[in-house]
Amino acid sequence: MKLPSTPRIDLLEPAIMLATVLQWLILASLVGLIVGTGVSFFLHALFFSTDRTLAAPHWAYWLMLPAAGLANGLIMGYGYRMLGAPDLKDSIFAAVHEQGGRLPWRTMLLKPIAAIITLASGGSAGKEGPCSHLGASLAAMVGQVFRLNRELRQRIVACGVSAGFASVFGTPIAGAIYGVEMLVIGRIRHDFLFPALIAGMTSFQVSKAWGIPYESYLVPALPVFSESLFLRTVLIGMLCGVVARIFVDLIYAVRNVCQRLQARYALWPPLMPLAGGLLLAALVTVIPVDYLGLSLPLMDRALQGESMPYLGFLWKSLLVAVTLGSGFYGGIVTPQFVIGAVAGNAFAHLFGISPTLGAAVGLVSVVAAASNTPLAAILMGVELFGGVVGTVYVSGAAIAAYLIIGHRSVYPDQRLGHAKSSWMRVRAEIPVGQEKTHLSYGLLKGWRQMRAQGPRAWLRTWWHAVRQGRKEHDDQP
Repeated sequence: MKLPSTPRIDLLEPAIMLATVLQWLILASLVGLIVGTGVSFFLHALFFSTDRTLAAPHWAYWLMLPAAGLANGLIMGYGYRMLGAPDLKDSIFAAVHEQGGRLPWRTMLLKPIAAIITLASGGSAGKEGPCSHLGASLAAMVGQVFRLNRELRQRIVACGVSAGFASVFGTPIAGAIYGVEMLVIGRIRHDFLFPALIAGMTSFQVSKAWGIPYESYLVPALPVFSESLFLRTVLIGMLCGVVARIFVDLIYAVRNVCQRLQARYALWPPLMPLAGGLLLAALVTVIPVDYLGLSLPLMDRALQGESMPYLGFLWKSLLVAVTLGSGFYGGIVTPQFVIGAVAGNAFAHLFGISPTLGAAVGLVSVVAAASNTPLAAILMGVELFGGVVGTVYVSGAAIAAYLIIGHRSVYPDQRLGHAKSSWMRVRAEIPVGQEKTHLSYGLLKGWRQMRAQGPRAWLRTWWHAVRQGRKEHDDQP
């Protein structure tokens, strides 16, 4: 037998790959340095402002929240009208998918300022949204300064997003993967991974040098791997997928109601977040104020094993939906941490699991589902809670939650790459907020046949086809 000839070694390709690695070591490190510094300044300003209002009396929310809503409406409306670029959208997804890595730089500080106002007043939102936006904007500026081509600018903007997430979460690997995985549902650009990882690690180290505090959570030692415990964590993940779906649907519902009211009555746009602030102040007369703002102490208590109410996730989801849906600006991932930890802690008792483990599994599961980032969520479990919990007990739960939520996302501009089930079909590269999923042709055909023949006759036909297929398979030599 003649062996195939040894292929000629092409020295050009290894040289190009080496140059690519060196290129991104320099560019991504520079992006990480700049983004880490910018995000650190933002976080210090945020901590300073929220510390001043943390112990505000209850009556003060009736003043702070409506005023903050009005300020957000003015900044996000008139600020963009005055400083925005008419040919560019101020969106990370648009920058990567449509605009060749370009973002309007003059509006770079509007979202961070609006987020500080939101969180300092008690608005229920997160801190990572302005960090990722700031990271993308600073990275886009680097791309323009170095006159990079369209493809390189797309990658460098993704680097900036990853660097922003890594700095704010304190999870450099998960943050870097999150910034890439969030772009498209069901598909990861592997050519983005190396620069995103370099930028994320650099940004994280720079933020630590600037004095940004990070937390890690100790989960009590678990027994040797148990299939029963693993399956129970998967069940918690499935419940958290339902929780994530409720969370996403609430945000869309409030946003749609506000848009319809504004369009029907021709309201002045800043009035909607002002009304949202009044509604938030009214809601916290019956909902504990712990659910306002970032609610990180609530998440900490859930992870420490303190018993959480079954409807706690709903209170937080409602406050976030009113805050963001009415027109306040803020992040959307930190609320997922809180909602997941509270829900997982509460549901843990149903399956005989420790509340601490339930909270950790719930946190990771809701992030995996609501953001459609299961890999980043699993790695986040590794970095936050330790290797055993991260790789074994949260993995099945995270992926189950990712499937249960279906084709929904907290990011309406997130693109669809592939359907999550072979029984459904979607159009690729369409924003998830604009595309409706459809049944696959085979499932639709079977459903029509079952309706026409009746369930019993259809089952007999199906079983006959299965037996016939097995017989033909057995008869093959």
